[in-house]
Amino acid sequence: MSADNSAENVSVPLRNLLNSIQCVRDRVRDGESNASNGAFNLSNFWDSLNQAVKAVSQEATKLSLAFSKPPVPSQQDGEKLAESMQKSILTLSTVYYWLPKSQGVSLRRQVRDATVEVLEGVEQLVEVILSSPLQGLSQEQLMSTGGVWSACDQFANLPRDNKAAVLLVLSSYIGVVKDALEEIEQALSEAHDPFGDVLADEEEGEEPRGNQDTYWSERDRRVIGPCQGLMKASAACLRKLTAAVKANGNVGTGQNVAQLDDLADITKDISPGVDDLALCLYPPMDYSGVDSNVRHTHKDTHTHTHTHTHTSQAHQHFLCPSPAHSPSHRVVVKY
Repeated sequence: MSADNSAENVSVPLRNLLNSIQCVRDRVRDGESNASNGAFNLSNFWDSLNQAVKAVSQEATKLSLAFSKPPVPSQQDGEKLAESMQKSILTLSTVYYWLPKSQGVSLRRQVRDATVEVLEGVEQLVEVILSSPLQGLSQEQLMSTGGVWSACDQFANLPRDNKAAVLLVLSSYIGVVKDALEEIEQALSEAHDPFGDVLADEEEGEEPRGNQDTYWSERDRRVIGPCQGLMKASAACLRKLTAAVKANGNVGTGQNVAQLDDLADITKDISPGVDDLALCLYPPMDYSGVDSNVRHTHKDTHTHTHTHTHTSQAHQHFLCPSPAHSPSHRVVVKY
C-alpha cells in the first residue's frame, strides 16, 4: 500500500475524532450542568478532574508522537489512537458536567473556560496532523502539542471554590482599572501643548490655536482631573470589596455562594466602564462619551451581603467633581 493511501486511510478516524471534539466543545461551551442531588464533594470533583486532564494531555502526546515521523500509523492503529483520544475528552467533559451551579457560577464559568481551551487545543492538534500527515513533526505540530500541554497545566492554578473564583475575578477588574489609570497618567506626563510657550493673545471666543486633535487643551485638563479621581475611587471600591470578600466571604451555604456571584456580577461593569472613560479622555476629547461613562460609573451601589462586618456597614464616600456639571457639584460613590 502506498504512503498516500495509508495517509488517506488513517485520516478517516482522525476526521471522525475532529467532529467528535467539536461536538463536545460546543456542548461544554453552551450546555448546562447536571442537577445537584444532595451534598456535593468538591474535593473528589477536583481529584477526578485533574486525572481527566492528565489523561487528555497524555493522549494528545501519544497522538502527536505517532505522527512525528514516517511511516504514518496504519488505519487500525489510527483508530486506536483516535478512540483513546476521544475517550479522554469525553471523560473530561463528563467530569466537568458534575460541577453544579450550586457550587458557584463564577467557579463553574472558570472551569468551563479552561475545559473549552483544552478541547480547542486538541482540536487544533488534530487539524494540524490532518493537514500534513506525511510531513513528520512540523513546527506547527510542536506548537499545537505545546498548546494542549499549556491548557492542561492551567488547571493546577484554577480557583478551588467560589470564593477564590470571585477573588480572581475582582483581581482582574482591579488590574484593568489600574492599567487605565497608569496609561492616562503616563499620557499626561508626556503630553504637551505645542503652542504652550507662545503667549496666548486670542480674545475669548476666538478659534483655538493649532491642531487640538493631538493634545489636551486647558479645558480638557480641567475635565481629566475629576475623571482621574473617579477612576481612583473605582479602584479603591474594588480593593475594599476584595478585602471584604477575603476577610468575610465563605461558601458554607448556598446563599453565601450565590451572594458571592452577585458581587462579581454587580462589579463586572466597573472596569470596562473605567476603561471606556479613559479612552474618551484622549485627544480629541469625546465630551459626550465622558459624560455618558461618568454617569454610568457614578451609579450608587450598596450591596448588603455576608461579606460586610458590622463596622463596614457604613457607606464609604468618595467625593469628586463631575465634569458633566458645575465645579461645585459632587457625586458620592457608595459601596
